[in-house]
Amino acid sequence: MNKAFLYEMIQTPSPSGGEFELQKKIMTYMKEVVDTFETDVTGNVISVLNKESSCKVLLAGHVDEIGLMVTMITEDGFLKVTNVGGVRAPLYLGQKVQVLTDTQIVNGVVGYHQSLLESKSLKASELFIDIGATSKEEALTLVKPGDYVVAATDYCELMNNCISGRALDNRLGAFIVIEALRRAKELGASVGIYSATTVGEETTMRGAVWAAKRVKPTLALVVDVTFATDYEGTHKEEIGEIKVGYGPVLANGSIINNELNKKLACLAQSLNMNIQYEAAPGRTGTDGDRIHLENDGIPLALISIPLRYMHSSSEVGSLTDVEQIIELIAHFLVNLDESVNLSPYQDVLF
Repeated sequence: MNKAFLYEMIQTPSPSGGEFELQKKIMTYMKEVVDTFETDVTGNVISVLNKESSCKVLLAGHVDEIGLMVTMITEDGFLKVTNVGGVRAPLYLGQKVQVLTDTQIVNGVVGYHQSLLESKSLKASELFIDIGATSKEEALTLVKPGDYVVAATDYCELMNNCISGRALDNRLGAFIVIEALRRAKELGASVGIYSATTVGEETTMRGAVWAAKRVKPTLALVVDVTFATDYEGTHKEEIGEIKVGYGPVLANGSIINNELNKKLACLAQSLNMNIQYEAAPGRTGTDGDRIHLENDGIPLALISIPLRYMHSSSEVGSLTDVEQIIELIAHFLVNLDESVNLSPYQDVLF
């Protein structure tokens, strides 16, 4: 597992709708490993291995992150914003941010006053960003409405092989799907592998739709983060007991193919990995919700990394979980039979 590239991914801003710089870095990183790339105008990058195989496995991990977008500039030179995805507005108060313009990164700070601190329902539209400008005209020399804004935070390593940083949702998943391809190639996988770093999951899920339509996979493995419930104030009774550092999380729910889940759980056991489960009876809030509905219905499993403090600038996850999911997917690909049957009725005699 190439931690250096993971950390480069974390440090590269990639708001939903502005993923292209990071996608170019992924293509550079993967070009010596893959047979080819497939791309589309919405921004997806699909790293392809063994394209000649009739069995096509789509690995999907979204590469975009939540953020803000400049909507207007006040006469005093402050930037007003709206949300890009599911931001938690109170967490931005007093936060250093980066405004991503066409030519440079402009530093700023999310300002606040007493009424914002006391607000019980703060919205992104109530926030304002101070870039040091003294007038609207001066601010417009650097930024414009439509520019993206992300929190100006870096990653850091914590105890017990944990890391913290902005946009672990879902840099970890995107990293896993490309590393799983690399590892599967080392192990001699022969099935078609299509590792899609998808765009737009946090806002429209457009990348998932376009990737599924393009690849038309036999099956899909979606990799995303899920809520850890191993700290105070979480609701274990809603999704289950999920701990950071305790292994991959498989979702149980209506869009999940049970046969795939069984194969993954059995394989994990043979690899001496612990598997955790989450309840996802309806929509999962991931790319899987859209992938499953494409073509004639794509069987899929959702494999998640437990994450604390999701959609903050200091999310916490475990590199041990990341490593295990890479190995689990890679070995699944190596062991996959091209004639795989995932029908729930395969044992029924007619």
